[in-house]
Order: sequence, then structure tokens, then C-alpha cells
Amino acid sequence: MIIKITPNKEKVKSMLKLIENREKFISSINIDEFSTIASENYYEIIKELSIALLSLHGIKTAGENAHKEIIECLKNYEDFPEEEIALLDDLRMKRNKSSYEGKQIDKSYIEEKKDKLMKIIEKLKRLVKENIK
Repeated sequence: MIIKITPNKEKVKSMLKLIENREKFISSINIDEFSTIASENYYEIIKELSIALLSLHGIKTAGENAHKEIIECLKNYEDFPEEEIALLDDLRMKRNKSSYEGKQIDKSYIEEKKDKLMKIIEKLKRLVKENIK
């Protein structure tokens, strides 16, 4: 469910600090050994940046499909082609299987996708920073 909210720049600034901590954490672990944890954290970073961006535009998602709706909302930004939206949805599903079913995410997945995920993260950061001014 998509809900209209009042943008809260201070909340977004706080979220950016948490995101920065997640990025430091990922850079400190052995991704080959902890590929599932790294993948989950990449997902969390992207999800939190997306939440920050949407909240700056007065949008919040809630309910059972909130994470899926966050990704679908990114379709409204020309910066995200369908290929990237599909990648984010795939990462969401892998993260859900990991979190709820204990399925491991193979290190080859993150090795193959890391550059694309980093590109998405950088785009989201840029958009958040442009909209927080």
C-alpha cells in the first residue's frame, strides 16, 4: 500500500548515516566467505536509499508487499531502466529466501552482480542528495 506522507529531511539524513555504516560493514567482511550476509546488506542499503528517496517525495509503502512496491516505485524515475528494476526484484527475492527460508546466496551471484548493484547504489545516493537540498 502506498501512503502519502510529509517529507522529513532529518529522518533521511539519519538514514544516510545508517547506510554509511552498512557500507563500512560490507567493506570489512570477506564477501567470498559471507556472500549471503553481504548480499542481504546490499539489499538493505538499496532498500533504505529507496525509502529515503521516496520519502523525500512524500511517499511511503506499508504492508505485506511494501518492499516490492518500493522497487516498483523506482520505475517512475528515468534513471532506472527495466534491467535494473529486474535485478533489484531478483535480489529482493533472494534476500527473502535467505531471511525466511535459510537459503544461502552463492558467492558467484554477488560476484556477478556487485558492479551493477554499486551503480544502483551510487544513483540512489545522487538522487537522494539532489532531493534533500
